[in-house]
Amino acid sequence: MEWKIDENLPIRTQLTEQLAAYIASGCFKPGGRFPSVRELAADAGVNPNTMQRALSELEDMGLIITNRTAGRCVTDDMEKINNVRKKQAKKQVEAFLEKMKALGFSRDEIADVINEAIKEGE
Repeated sequence: MEWKIDENLPIRTQLTEQLAAYIASGCFKPGGRFPSVRELAADAGVNPNTMQRALSELEDMGLIITNRTAGRCVTDDMEKINNVRKKQAKKQVEAFLEKMKALGFSRDEIADVINEAIKEGE
């Protein structure tokens, strides 16, 4: 996994968002085993306590489940995973729209740019 940590934002929040994105993208399979706190903390280069708090947030979101004897696993509730996926996509679109508006593009111009990019990508 590639971690992108911005020192200007809370690390825990960034870890939670990135792990949720990995779950939503299928990097961690629904129902599959989730790496341990120590593994993830070492991989990300962060304090295990910080990673533990991020995993607690994922648990609160319903994306991971803790089993006393088997450790953590990813939820197999595809509705929850898809909701997170859509929420993250919407956040990306909103950031894109803000940048386009800052460049002086109108709604119609933004739509034209998007449609052009889609056609080029086909």
